Amino acid sequence: MNVNQQAHMTSPYRQPQPALQGYAQPGYGGPPTQYAPYNGPNPGYQQGPTPAGPVRPSPNSGAPPVSAPQGYSQYTQGDVQNGPPTMSSQPHSPPVSQPYLPGSQPAYHQHYGAPHTGMQQMTNQMSGMQVSAPPPAVSGYAPPSSQHQTSVSFSGAPSFPPHSVSSQQNSPATSLTHGQPPSQSPFPGSPSLAQSPFPGAPPPGSQPQYSSTPPLPVSQPQYSSAPPLPVSQPQYSSAPPLPVSQPQYSSAPPASSQPHYPGAQPPPASQAQFPGPSQTSPFHAPPSSFPPTAGAPRHPGVQPMQAPPHSQYLSGPPLPCQPMQGPPLSQQNHVAPGMQGPPAQPAPPGQGQGVQPQQNGAFGQMSGPQPGYGGSYPGPQNYGAQPPPPAAPPQKRLDPDSIPSPVQVIEDDQANRSSEPFTTGVRGQAPPLVTTNFQVKDQGNASPSYIRCTAYNFPCTSDMAKQSQVPLAAVIKPLATLPLDEAPPYIVDHGETGPIRCNRCKAYMCPFMQFIEGGRRFQCGFCSCVTEVPPHYFQHLDHTGKRVDCYDRPELSMGTCEFTATVDYCKNNKIPQPPAFIFLIDVSYNAVKSGLVDLICAEMKTLLDYLPRESSEADSCIRVGFVTYNKVLHFYNVKSSLAQPQMMVVSDVADMFVPLLDGFLVNVNESRAVINSLLDQIPEMFADTRETETVFAPVIQAGLEALKAADCAGKLFIFHSSLPIAEAPGKLKNREDKKLVGTDKEKTLFQPQTSFFGNLAKECVAQGCCVDLFLFPNQYVDVATLGVVPSQTGGSVYKYTCFQVPSDGDRFLNDLRRDVQKQVGFDAVMRVRTSTGIRATDFFGDFYMSNTTDVELAGLDCDKAVTVEFRHDDKLSEESGALMQCAVLYTSCSGQRRLRVHNLSVNCCTQLADLYRNCDTDTLINFFAKYAYRSILNSPTKTVRDTLINQSAQILSCYRKNCASPSSAGQLILPECMKLLPVYLNCVLKSDILQPGADISLDDRAYLRQLVTSMDVAESHVFFYPRLLPLQKLDVEGDSLPTAVRASEERLSKGGLYLLENGLHLFLWVGANVQQELLQSVFNTPSFGQIDPSMTNLPVLDNPYSRRLRAIIESFRAERPRYMKLMVVKQDDKLELIFKHFLVEDKSASGGASYVDFLCHMHKEIRQLLS
Repeated sequence: MNVNQQAHMTSPYRQPQPALQGYAQPGYGGPPTQYAPYNGPNPGYQQGPTPAGPVRPSPNSGAPPVSAPQGYSQYTQGDVQNGPPTMSSQPHSPPVSQPYLPGSQPAYHQHYGAPHTGMQQMTNQMSGMQVSAPPPAVSGYAPPSSQHQTSVSFSGAPSFPPHSVSSQQNSPATSLTHGQPPSQSPFPGSPSLAQSPFPGAPPPGSQPQYSSTPPLPVSQPQYSSAPPLPVSQPQYSSAPPLPVSQPQYSSAPPASSQPHYPGAQPPPASQAQFPGPSQTSPFHAPPSSFPPTAGAPRHPGVQPMQAPPHSQYLSGPPLPCQPMQGPPLSQQNHVAPGMQGPPAQPAPPGQGQGVQPQQNGAFGQMSGPQPGYGGSYPGPQNYGAQPPPPAAPPQKRLDPDSIPSPVQVIEDDQANRSSEPFTTGVRGQAPPLVTTNFQVKDQGNASPSYIRCTAYNFPCTSDMAKQSQVPLAAVIKPLATLPLDEAPPYIVDHGETGPIRCNRCKAYMCPFMQFIEGGRRFQCGFCSCVTEVPPHYFQHLDHTGKRVDCYDRPELSMGTCEFTATVDYCKNNKIPQPPAFIFLIDVSYNAVKSGLVDLICAEMKTLLDYLPRESSEADSCIRVGFVTYNKVLHFYNVKSSLAQPQMMVVSDVADMFVPLLDGFLVNVNESRAVINSLLDQIPEMFADTRETETVFAPVIQAGLEALKAADCAGKLFIFHSSLPIAEAPGKLKNREDKKLVGTDKEKTLFQPQTSFFGNLAKECVAQGCCVDLFLFPNQYVDVATLGVVPSQTGGSVYKYTCFQVPSDGDRFLNDLRRDVQKQVGFDAVMRVRTSTGIRATDFFGDFYMSNTTDVELAGLDCDKAVTVEFRHDDKLSEESGALMQCAVLYTSCSGQRRLRVHNLSVNCCTQLADLYRNCDTDTLINFFAKYAYRSILNSPTKTVRDTLINQSAQILSCYRKNCASPSSAGQLILPECMKLLPVYLNCVLKSDILQPGADISLDDRAYLRQLVTSMDVAESHVFFYPRLLPLQKLDVEGDSLPTAVRASEERLSKGGLYLLENGLHLFLWVGANVQQELLQSVFNTPSFGQIDPSMTNLPVLDNPYSRRLRAIIESFRAERPRYMKLMVVKQDDKLELIFKHFLVEDKSASGGASYVDFLCHMHKEIRQLLS
C-alpha cells in the first residue's frame, strides 16, 4: 500500500475487511477461528505482477533489504498489497497473533504500519519480545479512555532493540526502554533456543546464536526450570516462522487502507491490541496466566498508574557498561513503512513479507534483523551510520513507526474534538490542538484564537515551577480574525464615564469581578480590592450572587469584549484623526528594469478601492500619499482640484522635511483622477533611469514627518530593492561574511549595523507610524538592519529574492493586497495584568517597550502575536486559580479609540502530575522558538541549541522522576500531551536560523528570524513541521482532505503526487512513476518528462481532479497570512534538494539529526539527568 493509505494515520476508526478464510466475521468481538497446523514453507509461492513503481528508499537506511520480492495486486481500498499465495498453494502458517481475550479483540487483523520483515528477521525479533494486554474494562468498543498507558520495551541492544508493548488502563504513557534483563526465569518445560533450533531451520551460520538466554522484557512474569523461549515463539516442525502479520489467505489479502466500521466508536486506548511479533501464537500454549484473560489478575509488571497521561516509547542503546544481549540488530529495510514495494534482493521461496499490524495507541513495530546477518553485535553505539559488511551485523535502527507520530496525534484530535463546540466556561480547560477545526463558544474565557497557554495548570509555587522547568507563557493574538461561524467581539459603550475599572490595579470589568453588598460594590479578581459600583452601572444580584443582567452585558459574561474609549484614553486628550497610508516606491535602475515599478503602479489603481474600513461605513476614512525615491526623494501633490499631479524633489536627504502639506495626504475618492494620472506617469518618468544607488533611512523619515504634519497615525508601505549605500543618514556597507557562521561572532550578523535605525523606530512608535517593508533584493541588503524599524513598530517584512514578474508577481500582489486590506489598529498600547502570585516578566514579538509593563505598537494587525512569559512572585491557590487580562488600547481605521480586553483563567496545582496533564506542546514550541531566536542576538547558536535541549530534557526527566509509575531505568516515558515535544523541538533546532545549511543566505536567516518572532501558534506549528498530503487518492467529489503523511522521504512513493506546505512555501512533488492519466488531469501532459518545473500555477483544466486540487491549493493559501508560491518538484530534479529540506523527520543536509536519532539523544540526556 502506498503512503497515503497508511492506516495508522488515516483515522482512529477501522473498516471491516473483506471476508478472509480462517477469520470469523460476526462483527466485533468474535474469536478468530483456529487454523490448520503449520506444515512448513510453501514451495509454490507465486510472484504477482510487477509493481507500478518501486518505493523510494529511506534516506538514512544502510544495508539494502534482503527479502523476497512481493507480488502486487490491485484492490478497491489500497494501492498495492503483499502478494497472496496462489489458490493452489498449501496454506501458510497463520500470523503470530494474540490469543483471544473475550470481549476485547475484534475478529480481524489489521495489516499496515511498519516496514516488512523477513522470516529470519522475525525469528530473531520474536526472541526478544513480548506483549501483554490487560483485561478490558468492558467488552466491545468504547471511546478512548482519558487515562491510559502504552509501554514499549526493548531488550538490550546496541541501538534500538525489538520491543514489547504493554497496554495499561490507567495513566497513558509511552516509553522507550533500554532493557536490563531481569532474572533468567524460563518457561516450564520449554527447550532452550540454543539447544533446539527449529527442525529444517536455516543453518547455524544464519541463525543467531545466543551466548546467554535472551533478556526478558520489563513486564515478563517469572517462570522456572528451563532456559526461556520467547513468549511469542510458536513451535514449528519444519521451517522458521513466517512474518508476523502474514495471515492465511486462500484468495486475496485484505485491502490495505485502514478498516472503518461504520458508526463504530474507536477502540479504547486502554484496550489497544498490538498484534505483532511479540504476541503469543494461537498454536503455542502459553503459561496459564499469561497473557491475562478477561477477569484474570493483572500481571505484576503492569500496575495501574496514578499519574497523568503519558506515552512510553522504549528507546535506545544500553549504557556502555551494560551487557549487550538479545537478538542481533540490523538497519531497517529500505522499504518505507506502510508501503509495499519490490525488495532489493530475492529470498528463499516461501518467505513472504507481511505488513506488521499497527493499531490506535501503538506506534508500530521494530523491523527485525535481516537474513544473512549473524549474532549479537557488541560494538559501539552508532546512530545513523552506514552498516558494516555482512560479516559484522549492522546496527539496528528504531522503526520510525514505533515512535510518536505528529500526523496520528493531529488526526486523533481532529476526530475526537472537532465535532463538539469548545465552550470556554470551564476554568483551566485545554483547547483542542491548533490544527483541529472546531467552533468556540465564549462563556467567560477568551477563545483559543486569541490566547493559548503553554500550560492550563499553573504550579502553585515558584519552587514547583523551577523543578518542572515548564515555561509558563501565553501566546496572545489580540486582533485575531475569527472563523466565519463565530461572532466578532461585542462593542460596549459606557458613554462619557468610560469602562468600569478596579480602583487599585486598573483591571477592566470582566467575568472575574465578584459583586458584593447587594451589587453596590465589586471585588477585583486580580488584586482583591473592593471598588464602588457607579450609580449608572448598579444592578441587583440574584440568589447566586450574580447580577441579574449578567448575560445581557458582554463584559460580565464573555471572555473577550471591546469598549469604546473616552477622550481620557487618547494621546494629548485629543480624539485622533483617521490614519493615513503612504506608499514609498523605489525607482532605481533595478526596480524599474525588473518590471516592479510598472506592476506596483498598475495594481495600485484597483487596490485603493479596498482600503480597510469599518463594517458600518461605505467608504474608508484612510487618506493616502505617494513618494518615489532613489538617491533623492520625490513628493507628489495629488490634490483633487489639480488637473495633473505635481512633483517636488527633496535632494537634501541629510535633513529630511516634507515640502508640501496640503495635497500630499488625500481622500482616494475625491482625488481619484489625479491619483490615476500619477500612477500612469511614474513608470514613464523613470523608464530610462540610470541611477543604481538608493537611500533608505530618509525614506522612513519622510513618511514620519508627513504623519507628524498631518497629526495622525498611519502606515508606510516601502518597496525597496538594494543595499542603501548612497550618502545619507543610515548608509550601510556590505558586511556579509559566511566565515563567521558557526563562530562566536555569528551573533553580530543578526544585530543591526548601526543604532540609527533603533532611534528612528522609537520616533516612529511615538507618532504611531508603522512600517511595512517589501524587499526585492538581487544580493545582500542587510535585512537584520533594514528590518529594525518594521519589527519595532509592529510592521512586517516581505522578501522576494531575485524578483521576476512572471514567477513572483502573483505572490507579491497577493501579499500586497492582503497587507493593505487586513484589519489593523494604530498607536496601540498593550498591557497584561495577572492575579496576585504571578506577573508578566518577558515579552516576545514585533513591538517597542519603553518600560517593563507596556507593549507599544505603532501598528497592530490581525496576524501579529505577542508571546508573554509569566513568573511567580508569590504563592497561588488551587481554589482561585490564576487569572490574566490582556487589554489593548488602539485607534481603529476610522479614527475611533477602542479598548479590546481578553480574559483567561487557568487552574493551579500542587501536584506535578496535574501540570503535565494539561500542557499544549504547540504553544511550548512557539515559546521555545521565540526564546531561542532572540537569544542568538547575544549567544552562539550552539549554546542556544544546547540550552533548548537541556531545558526540554529537564522537563521530561522531571516528569519521569516524579509522575511516571516505577519502571526500568532505561525507559523513556513522555507525558501524553508532550509526546511530540522531541520531534517538534528537533525541527526548531535544525531550522535555518539555528543550524543553517551552506546554501542559505544571511539575509534569509535574518528574515526568517524576524518572521517567527511575531507568529501565532498555528503559523509556527506548520512552519516547523510542514503538512504533507498525498494526492493519489484525492476525493474529487467531497470536501475532505486526504490524510497527511509524516514529513519524511520514506513516505514518498514513486507513483505518487504530494503537496507540502509550511506557511511560506508550497511544493507539488511528482514521482517518476505517476500514472499517465493523473499527469494528464493535473498538468495536461501524459509524460513525466514534459512537465514544466518552472510553472507557479497549475493549468486550469476542466476535469474533477484538477478542480479539486486547485481548490485545495487555494484553501491552503487562504489559511495563511502570506501567499505561498507553488513550486513543482519532479523526482530527482535539482529542485528536489530544496523540497527535501522540509522533510523534517529526516537528517538534514546541514547536519541536523533525524527524528529517530534525536529521540536517542534526548533519551541519553534524560538518563544522565536521572542518574
